[in-house]
Amino acid sequence: MEHKNLIATIYLKDGEAVKSREDFTIVGDWKALAKFYNESGVDKLYIFDLSQNDKEHDIHLEIIKHLSRIIEIPVYGGGNITKMEDIKKILYAGCKGAILDGSRHDIIQMAQEAAPRFGKEKLLISMETVDLMFKHKKEAEEYVHKLVVLNENIVEALANIADMPFSVIVPGYSKKLWLDILKRDCVTGIGGDYVSNPDTDIVALKKDLDAEGIQTRKFVSAIPWSEFKLNADGLIPVIVQEYQTCEVLMLAYMNEEAYKMTLALGKMTYYSRSRKELWIKGETSGHYQYVKSLTIDCDKDTILANVSQVGAACHTGNPTCFFQELVKKQYISRNPLEIFEDMYDSVIERKEHPREGSYTNYLFDKGLDKILQNIGEEATEIVIAAKNTEPEEITYEICDFIHDLIIMMVETGITWEDVVEELNQRLF
Repeated sequence: MEHKNLIATIYLKDGEAVKSREDFTIVGDWKALAKFYNESGVDKLYIFDLSQNDKEHDIHLEIIKHLSRIIEIPVYGGGNITKMEDIKKILYAGCKGAILDGSRHDIIQMAQEAAPRFGKEKLLISMETVDLMFKHKKEAEEYVHKLVVLNENIVEALANIADMPFSVIVPGYSKKLWLDILKRDCVTGIGGDYVSNPDTDIVALKKDLDAEGIQTRKFVSAIPWSEFKLNADGLIPVIVQEYQTCEVLMLAYMNEEAYKMTLALGKMTYYSRSRKELWIKGETSGHYQYVKSLTIDCDKDTILANVSQVGAACHTGNPTCFFQELVKKQYISRNPLEIFEDMYDSVIERKEHPREGSYTNYLFDKGLDKILQNIGEEATEIVIAAKNTEPEEITYEICDFIHDLIIMMVETGITWEDVVEELNQRLF
């Protein structure tokens, strides 16, 4: 049986997250909501743009772009898609797919044009009636990957008509209705205001659905606890690092119960040797550690946890527990991202604290046009060096280019995080 997805929804109106397509009551900060969904166990996020004009539409596209960069769960965008350019903008904003409005008279034509350009797998169609499938079943199945049902009353009819997978967005929560929907092979997921409510315990909901025979996405250990090699106290040490930077945050211990709770909650749970009890990291401080991956070493006696750390890992308020330096030898870093970040920080420091005769300050003083001119000149130098096929010269010119590029980034407010997130979007 396929895993079923739990889908959260965000409706955007006038730059705010609102309750639904009909109710424009503000329900909270869209950034905070998206981050919560990202960490709570929600599998996908559908964002619907309810804009009425181009200005509002552009604001919502920027919001979608921002959210796609700060969360890891797949984001799908819909609403106010009226032409091919809108599909392109939604996908370029970082969405995994564009949800087209099935009620539009030109929807099949739009899908037919978009499928060869962007790929069928990027196109979904939302539906409140089955009319489209009666009239254009063959075309929909040829050009669209999936359907999004916005009216639970058509689920049975659609299941009998269409040979396509679909997800269902429903109001509220009725266990009987949810089970009836999710047990259908054609249904890939379910969502709506219940999943989107921050008060809903997604982990508990998945556990309840699993008990009813509905397989949901959750952590399952590839190796049983019985194969772990424990210390004399029956515990296994856990090295914890931040999944994006790989910075080591802390060392803690787990017993079997803590390990199983970590898998069930998706939050790092440990065993306190001093208090002789379990503790969920962040339960009192709010500084939770959300599991990204757990890996065991070759001897099966140590676990490496990659986590998304909220706030500080250390009780002292430091980002990591390892902040007290004992000895240090000067060395050259070979980590590209670390070097780029150090260069970026140096440029910021130079901008905030100018030095006489500094080339960096000279460019800042001259302004963006001069900075861009230099970038163009350095790019040309790279081309010339490459034509001469001299590796040392090419390397030298690339470094000059990167330095001026970083100055431009600082001047325009672009960070390496922005660049890396955009590159990540292009890997898939």
